[in-house]
Amino acid sequence: MRSLREITDLKDKKVLLRVDFDVPVSDEGQIEETFRIKKQKETINYLVERGAKVVMVAHISDKSVDQSFSTLMPQLHILLGCEINFLKTVSDIGVYLENYAGLALLENIRKNIGEKENDSEFALSLSKGFDVYVNNDFAVCHRNHASVSGINKLLPNYAGFVVEEEVASLSRAVNSPKEGKIIIIGGAKAENKIPVIKNFLDKADRVLVGGVVANDILKEKGYDIGSSIVDENSKEFLSDLDLNSPQLIIPKDFNISENKILDIGRETIKDFSEIIKNAKTIIWNGPMGLFEDKRFVEGTRAIAQAVADSDAFKVVGGGDTISAIGKFGLGGKFDFSASSGQVFVSTGGGAMLAFLSGDKLPGLEALEN
Repeated sequence: MRSLREITDLKDKKVLLRVDFDVPVSDEGQIEETFRIKKQKETINYLVERGAKVVMVAHISDKSVDQSFSTLMPQLHILLGCEINFLKTVSDIGVYLENYAGLALLENIRKNIGEKENDSEFALSLSKGFDVYVNNDFAVCHRNHASVSGINKLLPNYAGFVVEEEVASLSRAVNSPKEGKIIIIGGAKAENKIPVIKNFLDKADRVLVGGVVANDILKEKGYDIGSSIVDENSKEFLSDLDLNSPQLIIPKDFNISENKILDIGRETIKDFSEIIKNAKTIIWNGPMGLFEDKRFVEGTRAIAQAVADSDAFKVVGGGDTISAIGKFGLGGKFDFSASSGQVFVSTGGGAMLAFLSGDKLPGLEALEN
């Protein structure tokens, strides 16, 4: 990938910048999680301060594809610390580039049918008037969409600082020695998470599993899990996973309510925490239980604390994982504002999992090509 820093002169360059503003919004219209937005500031400031004319492209899907950025503009202005012009349609871009300067944001790109279809004509209309394209949205790099992969065929393309940092940190975790490497997988969505377990089963010392994914494995192994939640089609995804591998560590006890497993139990917390304590590399994605309910918070809280206290190189990601860390007041230990040498908080959910699964990400492949 070519880095944005390789562009020697940005003055008056017209830059199409893919950013990550896909954040949860409350029913009252308040942005509830600002981490992803704030991570965009470094690249945005770098471009604007060097005289580039920047149009940002993003999506937001918390409510539906029809969610609009228009009502969020005052909050985005405060979070990014700069004035932002709002462009309602792709056809407004040309007028803006010819007559105005500074920073602009296009309306939710997924309002355009051609975006998710990676339509070549839509990508062409989006590219008109720009000198370069910069992708700073790692979280969408697993999508083969027009503003992620299609646009690269039409403009000189570069990786923004977020994408560079994500690739470097995740690669460091993947390529670290097997000895002392611990993978922690929780939450649901077996379709995305079982491939990670498969990829790391022979590349890590231990794979610790909780949440709905653990329920899936327990059910497949013949345990009575009552009416606990399981993923649909989990049997299919687990078909070629060695469920008896000594590296695969499933919970031994649980916090159960109404015949449902809703958190890991005390003995499992003790065992998992001890393994984490001795780790050299930790990759964590997904809570251990229904942490949103205070009755079932202890498993996720204990694992978060154990990871926070560890001296290992650690990579954490996923919306629920980040929310849990914030809820427990551990954000300072994970350094959300800027990743440190020993801690990396990924902006990617599905993209992080796809990368860890060993999949090719269309957005990254497009930049490489």
